[in-house]
Amino acid sequence: MMRRLRKNKQIRLLITLICVIIAAFMQAYVIKVFIEPADLLSSGFTGVAILINKITSLAGFQFSVSLGMILLNIPVAILCYKSISPKFTFFSLLEVFLASLFLRFIDFPPLFDDILLNIAFGGFAYGLLTVLALKGNASTGGTDFIALYVSNRKGRSIWEYVFVFNTLILVIFGYMFGWEHAGYSILFQFISTRTIDSFYHRYERMTLQITTTHSKRVIDAYVANYRHGISCVDAMGGYSQKPMNLLHTVVSSYEVQDIVDLIRDVDPKAIINVVKTENFFGGFYQAPID
Repeated sequence: MMRRLRKNKQIRLLITLICVIIAAFMQAYVIKVFIEPADLLSSGFTGVAILINKITSLAGFQFSVSLGMILLNIPVAILCYKSISPKFTFFSLLEVFLASLFLRFIDFPPLFDDILLNIAFGGFAYGLLTVLALKGNASTGGTDFIALYVSNRKGRSIWEYVFVFNTLILVIFGYMFGWEHAGYSILFQFISTRTIDSFYHRYERMTLQITTTHSKRVIDAYVANYRHGISCVDAMGGYSQKPMNLLHTVVSSYEVQDIVDLIRDVDPKAIINVVKTENFFGGFYQAPID
């Protein structure tokens, strides 16, 4: 079992690396193809870096967007890494460095001349790349660090607050460079934020109902690897008329597949029913981001 868990961990690390590389490439692509041609401001620290670049341009010199992304992200990563996780922070910073590298050395031609098409496709693509990074157990850095730091402590999504922060940055952008493109940028960020909220469900909770004839082995393996409570009820098979047990536990949605794999490894004949939990009252352990 330990060998299998170790192999699964190596596979997850490889998946994280692949997700980070794709997300970084997509981020650079979206900035070059959708954001810059439409004169928009993206969300998070990337948007702040773009805003600084525009402000410094008024003073007669260019402050590199790619350099700004790195300089803004490093201090926040240092402050948050203990509460989030060193591995998560490392891969998030790797995403920022790669996106900066792609942005500096690869050029992409614009795809659309219409600003609304740039907003719609760009906002959706930016949301998807953020989700891809998050599902790979990384992020695009910046406000993602802060959002996940607070969400991990509160146990709920706070992407709507991220949207408010981004809107405040856009107010500065609108005051200095014109309200029309600031308004378009708010629409762009609303689409990307709603995309993240629709596809990223780390804080949803799921109920697992497990029917097994090897309850002790399953419970021992489960308790050894997870910190959630689990209850056991005596039952009888309606068809077989044989005694068995019904196990019941509530877990986070991102843990479900690993737990199912663990249970199936202990008891291949176990029947597992996964149900979305709408409301939950009582103590619940929220595992840190790994």
